[in-house]
Parts: sequence; C-alpha cells; structure tokens
Amino acid sequence: MSSNNKKTSASELKYSKEQYMKWYEDMLLMRKVEEMVGHLYIQQKFGGFCHLYIGQEAVVTGTASACRKGDKHITAYRDHDHPIALGVHPKYMMAELFGKTTGLSKGKGGSMHMFDKKVNLMGGHGIVGAQIGMGAGIAFAEKYKGTDNVTFCSFGDGAARQGILHETFNMAMTWKLPVVFIIENNNYAMGTSVERTTNVVDMSKIGCSYDMPSKVVDGMSVEAVHEAISEACEHVRAGKGPVLLDIQTYRYKGHSMSDPQKYRTKEEVEEYKHKDPITQVLNVIKEHNLATEEELKEIDARVKQIVKESVEFAEVSPDPEPKELYEDVYVGDYPFVIEYTTDYELK
Repeated sequence: MSSNNKKTSASELKYSKEQYMKWYEDMLLMRKVEEMVGHLYIQQKFGGFCHLYIGQEAVVTGTASACRKGDKHITAYRDHDHPIALGVHPKYMMAELFGKTTGLSKGKGGSMHMFDKKVNLMGGHGIVGAQIGMGAGIAFAEKYKGTDNVTFCSFGDGAARQGILHETFNMAMTWKLPVVFIIENNNYAMGTSVERTTNVVDMSKIGCSYDMPSKVVDGMSVEAVHEAISEACEHVRAGKGPVLLDIQTYRYKGHSMSDPQKYRTKEEVEEYKHKDPITQVLNVIKEHNLATEEELKEIDARVKQIVKESVEFAEVSPDPEPKELYEDVYVGDYPFVIEYTTDYELK
C-alpha cells in the first residue's frame, strides 16, 4: 500500500516540470475555449459549421512541443485549437468565429479556415483531404529553398480515403519531401467508423506500399505524441523523406454541432473519457508533486480569464465593412489587364 502512495521526485520524470505544466495549461485552455465555443454556437453568436476538438488536444499539443519555429502546419476544418497550440491568443481565433475584422483571417474564414502566417499555420481546410496535396506542396517549397523545416500535414481517418492521398504519398516518397503526415484518427469519418470503411483498420499500413516509415501512436497521451513527432522530425530533417503517423485519438463531441451521434454509444464515449489526455497529465503533476493545489487553482483561474477576455474581444470587435468583399481576393501585381467587349470576347 505504501508503494502506491510513494511520490516520485521531479528528477525521475521523463520530461521537465516546466514541460508538464505547459502541456497541462495549454490543453486545459484549449478544452475550455472549445467548451465556450460550443455554448456560443448554441446561442447563435456565430453561424456556419462548427467542429469541436474536445478530446483530441494531445495531438496538436504534442506536435507543437516537438516542432521548431520554422516548421509549417496545415490541417483540416477541426482547427480551432491549432493556433492556440502554436502560441496565438485565443481571442483572435474567437474573433474569426464571430466574423470580425480582428479575426485571424479578418473574419472571412470562419470556423473551418483558421490561418496565421506569423506562426506558420497554413490554414484549416474545408475540402476533405485537400490539405494532403497542399501539405506536400508546402514541403516541396521548403526542400526547393534548401531549409530543414518540416511540414506537418494533418487530416482525419475519413480524409485518408480520398484518392489525393495516394498520389501525394507516391510523389512525396519519390521526391523525399520533408513532411510528416498525421492521421488524426478519431475513429469516425463523420458518423462512419473506420471498421466500416476499410479492411485495414491499422491505418499506419497505408504507407507500406510506398515504403513510407509509418507507426501507430497513442493520441490520448501527449508524451507519446511528442516522442513520435520528435522521432519523425529527426528522420525527415535528415533528408530521408516523409513519415506517416496514425495518431489514434477520440472526439468526445459529435462530428459537428449538428451531429446527433447515433452511431456510437454513451458507454463508448465514457470509456474514452477515462483516457482523457488532460487528466493523464494532471495525474502526473499530482503524483510527482509538480504543483500545489493552490498553483493548479491559479491555472484554472488564469484559463477562465483568458476565455472571458477572448469572448469579450470578439463581441466588441468591429464588423467588416462591405468593401471588404473585394479585398484580399487577389494578391500581386499583374502585367496585363483583361478587358471585355459587350459580346464577351477578349480584346
């Protein structure tokens, strides 16, 4: 009995106290922000589609802690937490949801299109699987420029069924592109389970026919994700080409806010909640005496204040002017102007 109550010193930890504390606070902030987003959506504070990341926080958190400043990130439409993981204040993401000019894309992208060039977030993308090809393109640009930056290209288990994946994987391996392909495998493509879409439920095997190094990762453990990403980066930065990670995670909410979730049982959801990535890190903190109860309460209070500030910022931020419809459509100077006659023939 006494051995179970024994507290391990911080020096015996796999990672530093600072790392565990950052993981905990970052993931707690993501969770609370997303919970608030869900409430605001129900209140019709903003419209469009809304896909929550609740339960999957360890995937983006472990990726962010293992990457470098120059690395690039591209993902799908479940993208609210990606800018937060990369250090962006949630208020700018919240303002984007509200369609305000202070949002990450000046309010023009909304929930599914978070983008921030300052932190190399190359966007959330609404077209299923489109970011797979674009991720390889970004990696090609890095290889062309001679950098050692890695591109992290994230997509869901459903998007892995798109034909673009196979064409992209073939080119990425042929050209040895510096990209880590991340399947954020939450078990369901909208409402269709992995088992109903393929005979190969071990999705890491998708990379086998391309000789792409691949592995399965516990996506409910931020430590496991951090380790897998670090290992993949070492391979990619050495010029050996891409890596595929089947990061197995779980979303506690529906595919989107309109999802009745009739395809799974409440018991299944509860089972995965016992593996909650935030709880796992909190348990490490408590078991190793990394923080007092008072310090943990301070983190809770700080997170609540940030969420409150983010909502207030989004509420008071200005709406875009009508002229904004014509801004940011095209970028660059063109050497010619196309003029049209009344019968639509080119001059």
